Amino acid sequence: MTSVPKPSAPALGGVRPEVRATPAYPFTPVNAPFKLDQNESALDFPPALRKLAIERMMERDWNRYPDLHAESLQQKIGAYEGWDPAGVVVTPGSNVLIKLLMEMGGIGQRLLTVQPTFSVYELEAQMLGAQVTRVPLRADFGLDVEGLKRELAQGGPGVLSLIQPHAPTGFLDAESDLRAVVDAAGDDWIVVIDEAYHQFSGGDHRSLVRERGNRVSLRTFSKAWGLAGLRLGYALTGVELAANLQKLVSAFNVNALTQAVAEVALEHPDYVKARAEEVVWERERMLRELSGLKKLHAHPSQANFFLLRTPDADHAYRFLLERGLLVRRQDKLPMLGGCLRVSVGTKEQNDLLLSAVLELDAEE
Repeated sequence: MTSVPKPSAPALGGVRPEVRATPAYPFTPVNAPFKLDQNESALDFPPALRKLAIERMMERDWNRYPDLHAESLQQKIGAYEGWDPAGVVVTPGSNVLIKLLMEMGGIGQRLLTVQPTFSVYELEAQMLGAQVTRVPLRADFGLDVEGLKRELAQGGPGVLSLIQPHAPTGFLDAESDLRAVVDAAGDDWIVVIDEAYHQFSGGDHRSLVRERGNRVSLRTFSKAWGLAGLRLGYALTGVELAANLQKLVSAFNVNALTQAVAEVALEHPDYVKARAEEVVWERERMLRELSGLKKLHAHPSQANFFLLRTPDADHAYRFLLERGLLVRRQDKLPMLGGCLRVSVGTKEQNDLLLSAVLELDAEE
């Protein structure tokens, strides 16, 4: 008796092949007592400011739409950053801005990026059918300036993505190296300088962005501000580019309650500087403590995380998780074999991490 082969599943009608071929964002939630895997602030929004934010929420009309394009936030962000509010674009998280920048400059065009880097740029470009070009970082994780300049010379248009400091390595490039690449892009590219972690590095590239209207700085409330749960990010750019980017942002994009909290934060920004300094202190303390490891190696970092290179990332990940410490595996990325990414936590969390890593390093 012959068996009848089962028909293959038909392709989903209307779904572009680029979308089907693109993998999902690589993250699986895991519950653990000490969460050091997503580079969030280890401390929540200050209690006194939470109270003010709740009071302001209660004053708002919840039955009414919020500002069309978060105009009041644009004004406050502009004042805080010393930026023309007409050049500020606000969305629910900088990931949304990455998506919109890819829509604006990637469809039918190019994404030029480095490797390894934050995966969202490449994922969004792939789904839009953009040509993706990756230039590997140097062995020390810095920009390959000449390699990037060669690719830029091949011509655009498209999007050039540069993260400062880099994610997931935490490396901060010399200003001269960054400038050499950005200047080589000329006018054919949208140049995105992603500064999500700038408060922890002391880096600030607003002056570089101001020089040409095709440059963008991306910033977020998810890290130093301690507001990852709100999902709020913004772009600083030239007025003309901002106007075009704003066309891609859906109307009433930032809800009134998020806007109320962000306004309170922007009116009381001193806590951000204090917390960033605390993170930097803890980061440097941990790197010092881990500098004498026998089998593991902690890479220098200018962000609120660092890479820990191990002989066996799977074993190290599970070893730390058994002790309640959740970190992020990065060992499948180019150049990062054996690497785990560790977010800087509270002093108590960091002490637990240090103790566990030293125990792991001493294993026979």
